[in-house]
Amino acid sequence: MRNYEAIKSFEENENDEDLEIGKQEQQHDDNNGSDQISDSATTKLKNKIMNKIVVDECSSSSSIKSQRLLSLDVFRGLTVALMILVDDAGGLIPALNHSPWNGLTIADFVMPFFLFIVGVSLAFTYKKPSCKVDATSKSILRALKLLALGIFLQGGYVHRVNDLSFGVDLKQIRWMGVLQRIAVAYLITALCEIWLKREDIVNCGSTLLRKYRYQWALALFLSVIYLCLLYGMYVPDWEYEVPTEPSKAPSIFSVKCGVRGDTGPACNVVGMIDRNLLGIHHLYRRPIYARMPECSINSPDYGPLPPDAPSWCQAPFDPEGLLSSVMAIVTCLIGLHYGHIILHFKDHRIRIIYWMIPTSCLVVSGLVLDLFGMHVNKVLYSLSYTCLTAGASGILFVGIYLMVDVCGYSRMTSILEWMGMHALMIYVLAACNIFPIFIQGFYWGNPHNNLLKLIGVGT
Repeated sequence: MRNYEAIKSFEENENDEDLEIGKQEQQHDDNNGSDQISDSATTKLKNKIMNKIVVDECSSSSSIKSQRLLSLDVFRGLTVALMILVDDAGGLIPALNHSPWNGLTIADFVMPFFLFIVGVSLAFTYKKPSCKVDATSKSILRALKLLALGIFLQGGYVHRVNDLSFGVDLKQIRWMGVLQRIAVAYLITALCEIWLKREDIVNCGSTLLRKYRYQWALALFLSVIYLCLLYGMYVPDWEYEVPTEPSKAPSIFSVKCGVRGDTGPACNVVGMIDRNLLGIHHLYRRPIYARMPECSINSPDYGPLPPDAPSWCQAPFDPEGLLSSVMAIVTCLIGLHYGHIILHFKDHRIRIIYWMIPTSCLVVSGLVLDLFGMHVNKVLYSLSYTCLTAGASGILFVGIYLMVDVCGYSRMTSILEWMGMHALMIYVLAACNIFPIFIQGFYWGNPHNNLLKLIGVGT
């Protein structure tokens, strides 16, 4: 807080001094007919600026460490904590687990929160790249690293807590996942921030929209493409295999579709595109809709199939598929806009006003779309889901910003701040089961006799 005020004070004083010197120079030019800046005025300005810098450094040396907003790290840390909570307690408390299909639970906010804060951070990362080509190459390299890490962690190389087998069949490796989706959204949003912005001066909301109008045009274009494909493409009948005992042939199930615009689990375009482009053997094998009442007698938890279960209940379906990732990019672009507001407006009140306007519009739009039949659906990443969760991200971000950066209650959130600064490491260790698997690797006599079994995990 003191850091922000010192920087703001310096900027305001510097602008006032520039204006005062400018007036003196203009008066001198009018009297003497000269257009050159006086050396004495220039020297005076330099001395004042240098003196101001020295005074600020001496008086605020203990508080001025960086211009990093604490609310960014706290928001990211809270998202990581929420992710760990729903992963560990979601199976015990259905309200914390993902919605089986339509609807919204606490767990369904985790992915949009991550994407939103990635967009906010990118506004700072590529604020003024010295070389756009170098910035582009660095963003591509970072995205590829994140993509490779995601394939390694979620493609099948690392065993699950309940499965001690190692290795992966390349014919069945999962290509998409959480980190892969973040990598795609990160790359597209970074390229937009590097290339799709003008050099206009921002002094109000209209000039802010004008400066970044090409980015908003891309978000609108992606949304239109998603809606056209989701409701316009024809989904034919399809079939899939379910492996059985090694000595028996796999069971083959046929799914009847032949429709357009269906948003149910069996015949939606999102699944069809993934089956055709990625391959059905490369999709997630524990689909979320297997917890629906039609597919589980223990719904909303996983369980045995009911006697009259439909044929699609055991079909693979990737919740982080290709078409649904298009709308994930839109969420990241929305977060980028919130980051732009931080960059161009220094007053807390102005920032909050410019944040709450799109936040309110997004929440209302999401509720209206859901009311008129475009249901909130995390797996499909529907337009209503995009609007509602992006609006919720804005509300949470504004609340954290008020508490941490405006009111200065940072000690209460120090743990979340630390988690936010090490979000990827915590995700890999906790959410991807690396830490439990490491513990599980130590056993006595039999691999199943390990410390996790002793505390009731992985039994």
